[in-house]
Amino acid sequence: MKLYTRTGDKGKTSLIGGRVDKDHLRVEAYGTIDEANSFIGWALALLAGDERFRDLCAELQKIQHELFDCGGDLAIVNGKLPYKVTEAMVTFLEERIDAHVQEAPPLQKFILPGGSKAAAALHMARTVARRAERCIVSLQKAEPINDVVLKYMNRLSDYLFAAARVVNARLGVKDVEYERSAIVFRDKEEKQ
Repeated sequence: MKLYTRTGDKGKTSLIGGRVDKDHLRVEAYGTIDEANSFIGWALALLAGDERFRDLCAELQKIQHELFDCGGDLAIVNGKLPYKVTEAMVTFLEERIDAHVQEAPPLQKFILPGGSKAAAALHMARTVARRAERCIVSLQKAEPINDVVLKYMNRLSDYLFAAARVVNARLGVKDVEYERSAIVFRDKEEKQ
């Protein structure tokens, strides 16, 4: 099998159910998801082999597979195939976010992305996941999609934020608060 096909040499690419320009909203959306997935892979490479992160590595690898599912669902132009991304995937992210928030130190202010190398990679993945989410919103306005993909990407960016904070906490690296931040994160009991 050859890696190159030459079928895209004129600026078109194949989707599930048709061909589109390479700058089509669908291609932009799933391409940005692929970019986020690559940053997650980078974070995994930085965490690999450290027993403190065995659980996070398993979660991140699961997420990498699910991001391929997200891209696949967005590549369906005719809506005739069954979608792969489900509400259960979103629920998994929510459960892991809640667990990671409990593990990391309390947070009241915005923090600067960074700390350890692996946390910085997760923050990069988070910002790309947010961009992917914006691309999906634009696509959703123009064409039908699996709406759960948008929910998944929204939760994913929150998950990656929480995971980055856990990585720093386990390494003993303090998150740096944005020095001009007001208190923006409060417990639900404090708000009432």
